[in-house]
Amino acid sequence: MPKKKSFLSLIFTAVLLLAVATPMVSAAAEEQALQAQAPAAAAASTGLQSYVDAMQPGWNLGNSLDATGADETSWGNPAVTQALIKKIAAQGYKSIRIPVTWDVHTGAAAPYTVDAAYLSRVQQVVDWAVAENLYVMINVHHDSWLWISKMEQQHDLVLARYKAVWTQIANRFKGYSTKLMFESVNEPRFTDGGTTDEAKAIQMLDELNVAFHGIVRASGGNNATRPLVLSTLEASPTQTRMDALYQTITKLNDSNLIATVHYYGFWPFSVNIAGYTRFETDTQNDIVTTFNNVYNTFTAKGIPVIVGEYGLLGFDKNTGVIEQGEKLKFFEYLAYYLKSKQITPMLWDNGQHFGRTSFQWSDPLLYNMMKASWTSRSSTAESDLINLKKGAAAKDVTVKLNLNGNTLTSILNGSQQLVSGTDYTLSGDQLTFKAAKLTSLISSGNLGVNAVLTARFNKGADWNFNVILYNTPKLSNAQGTTTAFKIPTTFNGDTLATMEAVYASGGNAGPQNWTPYKEFAYTFTPSYSTGEISLLPAFFNEVNNGDVILKFHFWSGEVVNYKITKNGTSVTGTTM
Repeated sequence: MPKKKSFLSLIFTAVLLLAVATPMVSAAAEEQALQAQAPAAAAASTGLQSYVDAMQPGWNLGNSLDATGADETSWGNPAVTQALIKKIAAQGYKSIRIPVTWDVHTGAAAPYTVDAAYLSRVQQVVDWAVAENLYVMINVHHDSWLWISKMEQQHDLVLARYKAVWTQIANRFKGYSTKLMFESVNEPRFTDGGTTDEAKAIQMLDELNVAFHGIVRASGGNNATRPLVLSTLEASPTQTRMDALYQTITKLNDSNLIATVHYYGFWPFSVNIAGYTRFETDTQNDIVTTFNNVYNTFTAKGIPVIVGEYGLLGFDKNTGVIEQGEKLKFFEYLAYYLKSKQITPMLWDNGQHFGRTSFQWSDPLLYNMMKASWTSRSSTAESDLINLKKGAAAKDVTVKLNLNGNTLTSILNGSQQLVSGTDYTLSGDQLTFKAAKLTSLISSGNLGVNAVLTARFNKGADWNFNVILYNTPKLSNAQGTTTAFKIPTTFNGDTLATMEAVYASGGNAGPQNWTPYKEFAYTFTPSYSTGEISLLPAFFNEVNNGDVILKFHFWSGEVVNYKITKNGTSVTGTTM
């Protein structure tokens, strides 16, 4: 679903890092990283910090009222219902961010009147959330890139329209309790035909935030003390942008201001590129460094912080871009670290997580991990995959646990409890599954997942181990075009982790050619149900004519080579 996210500074930094980084990080390095513990937070105790603490956990009603079309259904989600809001509250969420795009619902010229029916619709959804005793945030959302981004060229027009919109919002909601908060603008940017100078952009954002603050405070009622949320430039947590926001907040001298940033993870891991298939050291360290800086800039100085959106960028394609266990480790550690820093996160959900009509989680394991993090840490493991090759004698398999202060209590295969000392042993954090037990679990001979072993602990969420019987995947010759090229693939129970692409004559092929490892679901994508790997147009758009050698890396550790030959729009694929 469409969702604009821009973190150009962070991506540029990541690219520089990757230019000198080893693409595939060892499992040992990954596990060393998982031993790091966050230092205890000691934020200044304020009433507003208690307010933000009470908002945990938070959830975003994404791709609905923020849609940029004629109405809230224009991006494919159904109209928001009161039942949805009730169900979200029933899941345990304490706060809801309701992104709102006002653009097509606002008059094109002064006095920039917001359509009365639309403003009432926003109010109706707010009322439903208030009725569930949720903390509620509303904002000016995709207007940030639709028209606010033109501020340098159309300064007076943009500022007048921005002030008019916020004047109307403030007046409509000034009687609401202070559990309703206003966010000045989502991911503010000023690059639409305008400046690329960060200092100039920061200056314009300061002007908007100061105007927003003045309008709301002057509107009376509960707006005199209503919590107001101010964003960094593009909502990115770079130090320069946070320092600028700190200066704005300090200048306003208002004890009811909250800072906000967004976080979608260490970029290479978040989209599965450059070999960052695992939740390893760099990905964890990005969490630590980012939120140490956020804490030191704001929270420690008495300015509460909300991560207004969090998730993984690869989710824009699909939630399978990141392998399940690696995804769970990311969410577990991020929740733990944010909590240790007294920073409240709000999950970005555009309908891909909690069904808008089914009221079911698309990934119950992810929800269970998030829910457990609200009260304690969960235990994880170096992997959730136990891959056993067909025809090979099974051996003991040892997996390192990340106990995170917990104790393993049992391991189940369905309703059957495995026997400690016979089926498995535990020595410190080393969990060993015995060969005899693994052999019995794959006795059917069927390729794929043969059993799911559930490890339970004294606290936190369960951790599943998928026992997989596989054989080396087989790829077949193929003919196609740069707009439709599919490699027939017999996966043989295995799953694809990543793909390398290099020219036969030397050099990396495809987009982002600073790395041979291509971006999952942007340049290639597997389909296990139809037995094929598709190379996508975005890949061929940046591939020269000639031979390209592909290396498909599978989660079992198998690597399968394949050659494609591009000639104009024609593509031929051959096995190697």
